[in-house]
Amino acid sequence: MNKRIKSEAVDYLFDAILSLRTREECYRFFEDLCTVNELLSLSQRCDVAAMLNRKCTYVEIAEKTGASTATISRVNRSLHYGNDGYELVFSRIDGNTGEDTTQQKDG
Repeated sequence: MNKRIKSEAVDYLFDAILSLRTREECYRFFEDLCTVNELLSLSQRCDVAAMLNRKCTYVEIAEKTGASTATISRVNRSLHYGNDGYELVFSRIDGNTGEDTTQQKDG
């Protein structure tokens, strides 16, 4: 765990996120919490990570997501040298395939 971000405020934020039960609740909370651009940036990084996990090229990723090569590189570095957070999510959402999950049902 990164001690630079560990705080009561961050714990409260994570507890708030963990309390959400549906995709609709997530939309409601995150639309209140983030600007549209912040939320789109976070979702873009997740999309980039999923595509990197599927071994897509930087060119393919940039074309599909609109992400810069700097963003793709930053996400790639997190995938390889981070805290395995992306891998944890991939394994729980889509069986570690990095599939596009935008088509999944709300629930």
